[in-house]
Amino acid sequence: MVLFGGVELGWILIVIGALVLLAEAYTPGFFLTVPGTVLILLGALILLGVDIFNSEWGIVASVGGALAAAIVTVLLYSRITPDERPTTALSRDSFAGRTGVVTRVVDTANFDGKVEIEGNTWSAISETGTIPVGTHVRVVRSEGVHIIVKEITHDGTT
Repeated sequence: MVLFGGVELGWILIVIGALVLLAEAYTPGFFLTVPGTVLILLGALILLGVDIFNSEWGIVASVGGALAAAIVTVLLYSRITPDERPTTALSRDSFAGRTGVVTRVVDTANFDGKVEIEGNTWSAISETGTIPVGTHVRVVRSEGVHIIVKEITHDGTT
């Protein structure tokens, strides 16, 4: 089937499919992989002479091929993607009671102080007094994106 100045529909579908796969490569998320693969398959069927629009066998071949391509694509994609759970952020209220270590002096005057909690660094302010670097602290509460901390004493209390 010839379209657009002598270019066959099969080639057009293959090029569009390749562009869709290229877009998927630059913005991964699996949303474009199956449509791109199916477009390439349909373009190849047309170039092989299969009439995917008017022939009963052509329609069956195109639908069956598209389903098979989609299934194979999903299976391959699931094997090559890492099996990691997404990183989740702690909610504002879930900080209370967590413990951490001061990495930059924390005081009551400003949020320049830093505390590391579970591998993440947070801006912090002291509830009472100045807390030096290396001191273990417990989160009293949070305010916006900052946390309010209190020094943990040697007996484990605050």
